[in-house]
Order: sequence, then C-alpha cells, then structure tokens
Amino acid sequence: MALPTISAYPLPTAAELPAPRGPWQPRRERIALLVHDMQRYFLAAFAADAAPLAPAVANIARLIAHCRAHDIPVFYTAQRGNQDRRDRGLQADLWGPGMRSGAEHEAIIDALAPTAADHVLVKHRYSAFQRSNLDTLMRARGRDQLLVTGVYAHIGCTATVAEAFQRDIEAFIAADAVADFSRADHDQALQWIARTCGVPLTTEQLLEHLA
Repeated sequence: MALPTISAYPLPTAAELPAPRGPWQPRRERIALLVHDMQRYFLAAFAADAAPLAPAVANIARLIAHCRAHDIPVFYTAQRGNQDRRDRGLQADLWGPGMRSGAEHEAIIDALAPTAADHVLVKHRYSAFQRSNLDTLMRARGRDQLLVTGVYAHIGCTATVAEAFQRDIEAFIAADAVADFSRADHDQALQWIARTCGVPLTTEQLLEHLA
C-alpha cells in the first residue's frame, strides 16, 4: 500500500479537543520537543499550501523557535531511504519499500530544518523510541515530558505518545501541529491519546504553558 493522496481539511481548534484523563501540564524545564517524520517523502501526499499541512508546519516552526530560544531540547526523527527488506520488517508488508535514498525523499523540509544543536534520530519503526536512544538522551538532559508534532497523527505520532507513557514520560501532542490522512483519522488519534496516554493541546496553549 502506498501513501494516499490527502485531501484538505481544517485543523482542530481548542474548543474541539477531547478532554484528557491525564492531569499533566507542560513545563519548560522538563519538556523536550519531537518533530516527527517531517520529510519530503511523507509530506508529498499533502497540498503544500493548504490545510492541514501549511498551518501545521507554521505551528511546528513556532514551537521549534520557542524551544530553541528557551533551551528546550529539539529532537527530530528521519527515516533512511533504500531500506533493506530485512531491516524494514513488517512495515514493508503494509507500506511497501518506502522512500529512496536522496534529498528528494529523505530531507526534512527547509521550513523545519534542524540545526547543529538539535538531535536527528534515525527512525526504524512507528514509535520514535524504537531502536533509538531518545529515552537516554532525554533522561540525560533531565527531561521527563515529550511534546510530539509532525506526521502522521494516528500512526507514528500516536505510537510515540503511547510508548512515552509506558516509559513514564508525560506526553503531549500538539493537536494543530500534526497532520494525518484525514480529519477523521486526526480526530481519532487525539481522542485515543486523550483517553489512554497523553494530553492534546493547541500550539497557543502550549506556548502559554511554556512561556
């Protein structure tokens, strides 16, 4: 199965967010930011100048800028192209061979490009924690909260939030700084996270908490 062509849809507003079961609130001295899979290959399915992608990218950029200005660690995930079938594992059964090597697929988009001070992790499975040292890097920096942004909300973003919870890391998802196959998938991801493992917040709400 290849990635779908994604139709435009509006991002959720604060009034539309599900109420979380978790009582956690983001704290500047505890949190780290994750920019999840914002590579050209994954974003080609969207219209670049329309919602959900355009406003989601703008909101991620705002969160990145705020985190860099306040010494909050910024992590990125990025898959590598031309994966060996044995390394790709069961993902190949669902999604095919994946991206090719080269900037046209592998590069993180220019609007969100990492700096030398950021941490780019090689992505292997849905969750950013799988076969990476994200947990170790966070703990070494005294971080036990994770804010997830990026694509796709109901796949890798949700898997990462769920695994953070299972590692006793308080997890947040930026509801208007993620994008998905459809608004239905987007909403389903937020609802499941709110019920089971994390806290959905808008970019404005997050910036207020992290001011």
